Amino acid sequence: MHASVAVIRKFPGRGGFLSLRYQFGRFEVLPATRQLLADGEPLVLGERAFSLLLCLIEHGDRVVTKDELMKFVWLGLVVEENNLSVQVSALRKLLGAQALVTVRGRGYRFAVDVSEGMSPVPALVRGDLALPDKPSIAVLPFSNLSGDLEQEYFSDGITEDVITELSRFHSLFVIARNSAFAYKGRLVDVRTVARELGVSYVLEGSIRRANNRVRVTAQLIDAQTGNHIWAEKYDRLLEDVFAVQEEVTQAIVAAITPHVESSENERVRVVRPGNVSAYQLAMRGWSAAWVALSEADTVSRDQALKFAREALVLDPRCSAALRTIAFAQWQHIYSNSTPSVEQALYEGTSAATRAIAIDAEDHIAYLWKGMLSFLVGKPQAGLADLRRAHELNPNDALALAYLGLGEALCGDRTKGIEYATAALRLSPRAPVRPAFL
Repeated sequence: MHASVAVIRKFPGRGGFLSLRYQFGRFEVLPATRQLLADGEPLVLGERAFSLLLCLIEHGDRVVTKDELMKFVWLGLVVEENNLSVQVSALRKLLGAQALVTVRGRGYRFAVDVSEGMSPVPALVRGDLALPDKPSIAVLPFSNLSGDLEQEYFSDGITEDVITELSRFHSLFVIARNSAFAYKGRLVDVRTVARELGVSYVLEGSIRRANNRVRVTAQLIDAQTGNHIWAEKYDRLLEDVFAVQEEVTQAIVAAITPHVESSENERVRVVRPGNVSAYQLAMRGWSAAWVALSEADTVSRDQALKFAREALVLDPRCSAALRTIAFAQWQHIYSNSTPSVEQALYEGTSAATRAIAIDAEDHIAYLWKGMLSFLVGKPQAGLADLRRAHELNPNDALALAYLGLGEALCGDRTKGIEYATAALRLSPRAPVRPAFL
């Protein structure tokens, strides 16, 4: 049986969906979720090694040739035979040296008795997950188009770093690494992925190495419509692989987050008023606040506050609404468009402080709390908050630019220009580029 065949089956009256399971000793192999468990706990196992294990188990009655394994595990890519030896070694370390037997001149055989059974399928695989009440995104494993095992580590590293850095944005719901990597090496439709993982957006990409250069491509897809929202390619010299990995990761994260936010703003505008949640109201307010900033529009600021306050009536702990209030009131004070600076400062600062109390790692709340402090003559307190915002999320170009402003206002103009320039480099197409300049 090939791994691509269906391993999930419907059994009416017997607990619904069940999935195929292989068991031997203390180990279980779950093809549906591509997991290896030991005593019920998942083990870290690369996708190539898992595919190798699955192939050997499914052909446990015979020796599997090296050619068969290479075709199965690397899906037709031309790779060196020692790549197979590396994966065999990884499996032996986990399962024991006697689990995989080498048949000299032929291939390998799985030498452990395996029992086959069925087990309930997690909701993740059944595909019945509801969308979270915030922008949600899955980062699919970047494809290695180089046919070189060494680049497999690089492509996996890019994927893992992007997931980690996107998770710094607490306004996003980001699917964890293990769930995303269940799709590694598989040709899947992004709408299927979105349905199974319960997300609105999917980021996918690839890497290709040629001599000492590497090209990384990435694209962001609205999984509900199938529309491509953003795409970019990055060509770099591969002199220091870790520096390149970090640079490309930062560029991707900084580029896609404004596009997600913009798409969400468009989405919430068309939601019927009777169906809105606290988060959707807050997002409408956040969108209005950005309109107010770009168009210097007092009416939009008031509208932002109205939506945010309505959201807090539905959910007093709605962080998105609290951040919107802090943002809008900062604009009112900065633009001298509020009837009471004292009241605006109190509401804005209180909102940011409450958001931080709810989530101590909410970098946006620190950003606007810090900016409010600058407007009322508390520069050192403001600078401390801006530094904290940047520390929590170094990928937010806006926070970096305003940190530069804060450093300059507190006397360090050199550092201020350095940070503002870095923000322009980090997000060269940001809608708030004028603020950086």
